[in-house]
Amino acid sequence: MTIDPTPPHGSPEQLLAELDRTTDQIIGRQDLLNRLREGRPLRIKFGVDLTAPDLHLGHAVNLWMMRTLQDHGHTVIFLLGDTTSRIGDPTGRSASRPVLTDQQISDNAASFLSQVTRVLRSEPELLQIRRNSEWFDEIGVAGLLSELSLVTHAHLISRDMFRSRSAAGAEIAIHELIYPVLQGFDSVALQSDLTIVGTDQLFNESMGRELQVKHGQAPQTIITTTVTPGLDGGPKQSKSLNNYVGLCAAPEEKFGRLMTLQDELVDTWARVYSDLPLEQAEELGRRARSGGAAARDAKLDLAEAIVSRHDGAPAARRSREEFLRVFSAREQPREMVALALRSATMSALDLVIMARPELSRSEARRLLAGGGVELDGRRLADPEDALAPADGLVLRAGRRRWFRLEVADPRGLP
Repeated sequence: MTIDPTPPHGSPEQLLAELDRTTDQIIGRQDLLNRLREGRPLRIKFGVDLTAPDLHLGHAVNLWMMRTLQDHGHTVIFLLGDTTSRIGDPTGRSASRPVLTDQQISDNAASFLSQVTRVLRSEPELLQIRRNSEWFDEIGVAGLLSELSLVTHAHLISRDMFRSRSAAGAEIAIHELIYPVLQGFDSVALQSDLTIVGTDQLFNESMGRELQVKHGQAPQTIITTTVTPGLDGGPKQSKSLNNYVGLCAAPEEKFGRLMTLQDELVDTWARVYSDLPLEQAEELGRRARSGGAAARDAKLDLAEAIVSRHDGAPAARRSREEFLRVFSAREQPREMVALALRSATMSALDLVIMARPELSRSEARRLLAGGGVELDGRRLADPEDALAPADGLVLRAGRRRWFRLEVADPRGLP
């Protein structure tokens, strides 16, 4: 298959300009331009460490850039790091990661694939699925030693993360130290032309460029992408900080979370996470910074644009209408999650944990203490409050989490 580098695909320069919107830096820009002019499908390496399968909008930035390249006829190679995940990428860690079991790796791989194909096209010519066990199971000790001989200890230990851990007196296991070499060799095995990653992966992917040259290959281009603050203005979206928007969250959940975005971040999020024209993104930012009703309306427009991109325009419109109905008109949502109960009595704390199993007991207690829980309009604050749930009652456990109780047996019998 060959690709016409001229319209309708556009020139290589036009394609890079399209990607510039969410690009931080490009390592090997001229190499990429030359490859695009060759008129062949690029091999785009998309490697994932299978330790964290829950993706959010921050991860989707890279996915949308790869989707753009797919739309121009290029191929994404979705590389499941089933071997390297047994080690655990030490990036950003102050201590070693736990080693995953084979079953955890398999489950996480399936979860990753289902999430990324919400953005990426899945036609076989545009999305290939590979596992790095394909080569690491065959390379053997001799092959591994041969690769390690191409890299010096001084180079590996120069990584800022390893320097910090060493200065703090923390141990660095040998398998962590060689992780960048293994990730770099993935690029050799795939003959990668391009990889799109966060800035935290620059060291590992630069290792791939070096190893490719030493193996007689042209070095891959690395595009690092824009990192945005979380909803609360924190350094980036994080599940632990609860300042993220889940990629697979329901449209109304996405919409509600987006409405909590700080006003000063509206233009940044519009540029990075929506496909609105840039001048429209800037206008949303100006409206948001003016405060009041204008800021609220700007966030409504932004939330609708982002949800529309991921879930379609009809879902985005419904989410906007539901948000205004529930949070502006103070009404209950039309649709709620059914919460099946099999006990006639329980404490308020147990009810919250049943509805929100992702919360720890201390988090559930804080939700109650903060006034975030209501049962049929009555605020629950005491975790030990004894309740007698009835069929059809409405539970609100959080700002946007509504449940309709279903009591299977009012006597609490099985």
